[in-house]
Amino acid sequence: MPDPIVVGFISLGCAKNLVDSEVMLARLAEAGCAVTADLADADAIVVNTCGFLDAARQEALEAIRQAVDCKRTGRCRRLVVVGCLVQRDRDALRRAVPEIDVLLGVDRREEVVDAVLTPKKKLRKGAILEPAAGPMPPDVARLRLTPRHYAYLRIAEGCDQHCTFCTIPMIRGPMRSKPPQVVLDEARELIADGVVELNVIAQDTTAYGQDLDAETNLAALLRQLNRLDGLEWIRLMYAYPRHFDDDLIDAVAASEKVVKYVDMPLQHVSDGVLKRMGRRVGRAQIETLLGTLRDRMPEIALRTTLMVGFPGETQAEFDELLDFVKVVRFDALGAFAYSREPETASARLSHHLPDDIKDERLDALMRTQQAIAFAKADATIGRRLRVLVEDFEGDDRLIARHAGQAPEVDSVVIVQHPPDDPGPFLEVECRSREGYDLIAEPVAGILDL
Repeated sequence: MPDPIVVGFISLGCAKNLVDSEVMLARLAEAGCAVTADLADADAIVVNTCGFLDAARQEALEAIRQAVDCKRTGRCRRLVVVGCLVQRDRDALRRAVPEIDVLLGVDRREEVVDAVLTPKKKLRKGAILEPAAGPMPPDVARLRLTPRHYAYLRIAEGCDQHCTFCTIPMIRGPMRSKPPQVVLDEARELIADGVVELNVIAQDTTAYGQDLDAETNLAALLRQLNRLDGLEWIRLMYAYPRHFDDDLIDAVAASEKVVKYVDMPLQHVSDGVLKRMGRRVGRAQIETLLGTLRDRMPEIALRTTLMVGFPGETQAEFDELLDFVKVVRFDALGAFAYSREPETASARLSHHLPDDIKDERLDALMRTQQAIAFAKADATIGRRLRVLVEDFEGDDRLIARHAGQAPEVDSVVIVQHPPDDPGPFLEVECRSREGYDLIAEPVAGILDL
């Protein structure tokens, strides 16, 4: 038997990109390829790219050039670049890195096997970008890159919001929801593989089903997922506020497996900025929604993402955003400075802000949120928490998360002196704080005096 083709794989970008990487890795493994984390040992290298912002594009180019170095000095003979950066900048990418053998757009992941294994003489040149025919393919039989106990469940692709700063509709296309049965079948497959936490994702999760039929929506899907055996946590990510209606609030509140956690990227709160962003939602609607969520579920953890320095953002509008954060007191908050993307409508707006002002505002926002996050963490000291075990850190500490902490983006719970075989869940008592993270000990090891 000939030795298998060894493939090195680099996955960049968001959780939705990660799902694509898991599918491609599985297809390569099914075709007989061996996968390695050491690019120097690879016969072929696949780079799955992000192209959302300039920083992401620079990270992707750095990874591609790393692969080119392996091609020049190592055993690599095939370089395949896939994903968002290809879809967005294929011509510039081809000129910048002529060593790339195959370019595949976001809808062409199923062709990765041919791209890796086809003999050079028969290899199709250029970029393969045409949208795949038919509905969005299911994300089945994945070779997962997440720990065994959690996975991302992608329920839709593309977006119809067309925010003025965002390139996602241009890159990923219009909203395409998976039929509920497809989603449920994927969920059952993941549960059978050991998953106890499903993180529900899409570009816009709350718009799920609007392109299908009147009976298909996120609230109904969550209720169906809630009935699946073997599942402990369901987490809602990328929840756009515009479509977060009362029925969805009821579903989150009443479904015992749906953790009381919502990731809701708001971007801003000033009506003027929101209008220029094309968000189609205003401050009053946002405040009403957040208030209703906390009234219905006082224990809910709210995470958001905010943008500073949008074209025309005045000092008063930024101060309004800062005051809003101080009042709402989000449990977790990510922020970034506006990036001028040439293809977007916002790039053509007037009054773009200089980088130093954007950086100052970003720093002020994150300092404000840091104080809030530290105070919330301090308030947790003395409480008992049910945590999901992530990984061991040394001999006497493990990393875990409580229901209010999403994987990869939020803080964690560091459990000291854990049992040798902790199982997927532990009950712990929070003892202190280490930066954003909580320090805890298992309840079984705590003496109640």
